[in-house]
Amino acid sequence: MDHFLQIRLLHRDGSSIRAIAKRLGHSRATVRKALLSATPLPYTRTAPAACPKLGEFIGHIEQILLEDQSAPRKQRHTASRIFQRLRDEHGYRGGYDQIRRFINSRRKKERETHLPLDHPPGGRLECDYGHIYVDFPEGQRAVPVLLAVWSYSHYAFAIALPDETTGSILHGTVCALEFFGCVPAELWWDNPKTVAALILRGRDRQLNVHYASLASHYRFAPMFCMPAKGQEKSDVERTVFALERRFATPVPVVADMDALNRHLLDCCLKERDRTVRGRSQSIAQMFEQERRQAGELPKHPFDACIQQIRQADKYQTVLFEEVRYSVPRQVAFEPVTVKAYIEQVVLVHKGQVVATHRRSRKPGEQVLEPTHFLAAIERKPAYLDHTRLFKELKLPAAFAQLRQRLETELGPRTGTRHYIRVLQLLGRYSAEQVAGVIEANLNRPGLRGEFIEQRLIKQQKRIDDQNPAETVSPPSATFHLSELSPIKLPTVIVPPPDLRRFDQLLTYHDRGQSPSAQFTSKENDDVRDVIEAQPQDAAAADDAVGVCTALA
Repeated sequence: MDHFLQIRLLHRDGSSIRAIAKRLGHSRATVRKALLSATPLPYTRTAPAACPKLGEFIGHIEQILLEDQSAPRKQRHTASRIFQRLRDEHGYRGGYDQIRRFINSRRKKERETHLPLDHPPGGRLECDYGHIYVDFPEGQRAVPVLLAVWSYSHYAFAIALPDETTGSILHGTVCALEFFGCVPAELWWDNPKTVAALILRGRDRQLNVHYASLASHYRFAPMFCMPAKGQEKSDVERTVFALERRFATPVPVVADMDALNRHLLDCCLKERDRTVRGRSQSIAQMFEQERRQAGELPKHPFDACIQQIRQADKYQTVLFEEVRYSVPRQVAFEPVTVKAYIEQVVLVHKGQVVATHRRSRKPGEQVLEPTHFLAAIERKPAYLDHTRLFKELKLPAAFAQLRQRLETELGPRTGTRHYIRVLQLLGRYSAEQVAGVIEANLNRPGLRGEFIEQRLIKQQKRIDDQNPAETVSPPSATFHLSELSPIKLPTVIVPPPDLRRFDQLLTYHDRGQSPSAQFTSKENDDVRDVIEAQPQDAAAADDAVGVCTALA
């Protein structure tokens, strides 16, 4: 460019073409080009590049490229592979570079062009999974993160989940909608089988029944990209990049999944103050417009669980995803509805919650609740010492002391049965409550399950009198994995009555005395409470035995 400027200035001052060429050391042709154009013209090919050795093989290349259009995306020919085939199968003796240039020119003509999309406020929410590595106390591992992004405001929500199953998608979507406080007109996904069970013609899909129920509850249109067209939801694709480069760089170091989700939530909240390139307002300001145009949340959040009906077996367990969960004795051999939440499994029988367990994802594992088998050990005491469940059951030391005392006083068999009656109290009271009563009365003579039960009843009555029941409002939905789960209900098991006490009552009535009259003021008041709590006639005793038999 400097030479062109000098040539044009000399020519302006009257120098001839010959003089300029001699002075600057250029040819006269170069001087004439500078006088015709103020800037140097770029090099342009006037004729197509000659490929004499490729000419007869062009038909084979075009045939390979045509067949690739119907082949799987990751099993199509590269330029190098086409070169190898032409050389080995058709005797091509030319160079690789000629084939590469020819293929690039053909593919460039076939590449798609696009226009920037413009979406109205509140109309579109895009979802996808990203994957990041996280340092946990047990080591570093990859974690799937569900992302939901509004197309108009670019406001994002991220939640780490244990997997990419339908149940996790339901939970993550519910948390996202509760976080935003509104519902889009359309919710877009790729085509994961956990959401779209079957790809039909065009954009028609056969939805997963659980995802269809979610869409019906929140009243959004489930939409999907065309296969292998991820650019149709470019906003969430860019957010996956932000998750990897900003939210998870450096690698997060957290204690557990809840801590990771708190970190991701803070990152999403900080994004509200950012202004997207090419926009005049921040994400928070644009989302306010989006919220006004979006739909309202329903009064109640969606019950984000997978429901299946399973049959309880003779071991009082229900099989779900190769894991067995225990149920109470009265539910054995009955159909049970399994409600699998992201961290809990709830078992429902005849409309009532009968068991709640932590969810396990280890095939072959058994998740058992010891209180479900208290009725079984009443009939088969040997289970207490010959099953892993009760041998590994960790109870306060007071329980072992009580059992040793009962077996010493009454013998191994009778003492074990009395100890089982104490264990049955765990169906209504915590182990700490029962252990506290045992420790407080361990030195009393005649310590039995009936006495411990009466003490627990009095103790509970005092607590209820001091703390009257108050109406508790249901918790609002939050964004941690442990939320949106039903309340655990205790399993009640009635202990069998001691019929020897009933014989004593008959003796007192034959003498014309009341049970309480047999005790003087110096005798133990607690024993009087136990006797007065027993059934007063044979019919009442039969009813109590019937209840225990049904539970057993």
